[in-house]
Amino acid sequence: MKTPPGADGNSSDGPREPRSSRWSDLGRPPLNVTALRRGLVRQGGLWSEVDVVQRTGSTNSDLVARAAKGEVTEGAVLVAEEQTAGRGRLDRQWTAPPRSGLFFSVLLTPSEVPVARWGWLPLLTGVAVATGLSRAAGVDTALKWPNDLLVTVGGVERKAGGILAERAGDGVVIGVGINVSLKDDELPVPTAGSLGLAGAVSTDRDPLLRGVLRSLEEWYGKWRGAGGDPGPSGLQEAYAAGCATLGRVVRAELPGDRSVVGEAVAVDGDGRLVLATEEGVQEPVGAGDIVHLRPA
Repeated sequence: MKTPPGADGNSSDGPREPRSSRWSDLGRPPLNVTALRRGLVRQGGLWSEVDVVQRTGSTNSDLVARAAKGEVTEGAVLVAEEQTAGRGRLDRQWTAPPRSGLFFSVLLTPSEVPVARWGWLPLLTGVAVATGLSRAAGVDTALKWPNDLLVTVGGVERKAGGILAERAGDGVVIGVGINVSLKDDELPVPTAGSLGLAGAVSTDRDPLLRGVLRSLEEWYGKWRGAGGDPGPSGLQEAYAAGCATLGRVVRAELPGDRSVVGEAVAVDGDGRLVLATEEGVQEPVGAGDIVHLRPA
């Protein structure tokens, strides 16, 4: 269901509110929903609607619920200025100050792609986000398999974002969280980072969001046009090129309290991380928590 521009107080069109308002932090202005719609929603394009809400628990949960009710179609984008119960993988919490990052979810329904290949969607999103941020923010963003976004702050890799995919009826809802302007004293954990701390040339969230969504539209179109095959679409090669996990010794924490240590040598055609263990075995990992043990 579309929210009329300005109905939730998120459009920055019109007169400025007084400094005592919730927009008094001028370094973190609200997103301009009208301009976002104008720049992203077009006939023949992927994005069908863009909604911005002031505050919610989780954009993923909200969009999954809307999809279940048939209220949205493919290309729906839901953005929150603040998330109070944002989730990452393994139900980890993701919180940040209002308007300090990009917190959004999109609905994709790649009906012409075999469901067996839908597991590439989080990896595709990672490639798209990294590409979009490189163009719009001038920041090199590396990918930690399967769904973390890394930036370099003071010579150290830090997590600045993450991706979460959930089935929603005949489609998939993909959520993205990116720390944009968080300062050192605002980080949830010392190992976190932000685009600002990584030296971004811009932390203006409007062009950053447009850049990321346009990149996602481009990569999704390539992948879908190739029937979801990561080879011909160029996705497998692009992911490998940007993946900071490859070439490193890692520990994979697997379901069932099992772990495997080995060198990450490849991402296979199913999107799995292939580990070469000391026993000479190459073990594909399809799900798990990856810990980087040594640099590449």
